[in-house]
Amino acid sequence: MIYRILAGAVVSLHFGFILFAATGALLTWRWPRLAWAHLPASAWGVGSVIVGFPCPLTALEKTLRRLAGASGYEGGFVDQYIEGVIYPPEYSSFLRAVAAMMIVVGYVGLRSRLTL
Repeated sequence: MIYRILAGAVVSLHFGFILFAATGALLTWRWPRLAWAHLPASAWGVGSVIVGFPCPLTALEKTLRRLAGASGYEGGFVDQYIEGVIYPPEYSSFLRAVAAMMIVVGYVGLRSRLTL
């Protein structure tokens, strides 16, 4: 029971991390110091998409699910919970571009706010 709850908590944390990596740059307009947390998060996100870094949160969730007696799943977190569930797979490239634009716009906006 506890492993299933922990796996669910990891899923929630993972969703939050992805949301933060995609939109955190926009939050830096309000809280500029947040950039120090967002820069490594967005770098990790870019690395996992472009290079294919394995995500430790996915590995942790799969391990916890196995310990709970459930079977793991093939592929990554995005494949399992987001792509094909929240949006159709054919929109992946478009949504990655939108996330990249939000990051760029966020930091360009932050820079212009700080130089005023």
